[in-house]
Amino acid sequence: MTAQINKIDLLRELSLFTGTLTYTKLYPNVVLTDGTCFLASAVGCYWLFDLFYSHLALHGDYEKFAYLNLRVSNHSALVEITDGNKKVLARQKIEYTDFPLDSISIFACQDGAYWVMMLPSEY
Repeated sequence: MTAQINKIDLLRELSLFTGTLTYTKLYPNVVLTDGTCFLASAVGCYWLFDLFYSHLALHGDYEKFAYLNLRVSNHSALVEITDGNKKVLARQKIEYTDFPLDSISIFACQDGAYWVMMLPSEY
């Protein structure tokens, strides 16, 4: 982890994000909201956004919305990406992670030339 933050404090901080004031460019066509930028920085999980975008790039021509769910158990994880209507676009097993939460969900919406990655509370 990049910064040390305990699980309770992290959940409390994440619950405060209900919109965004700024967008932080992650890649030429991917931006993070205030909440997802905080998450990536606070726990060093830029890898999760890399993973999400790598799968979006495969489906971006016809998908305009995607939903990522990460479930952690015993320091391994399962990522499932759907179209928001339960159609699975991708699944990936993560052999080892130090991600501090049991689960997290992230939305991605295509807005013109950009994929906007956000917390569900920012949607």
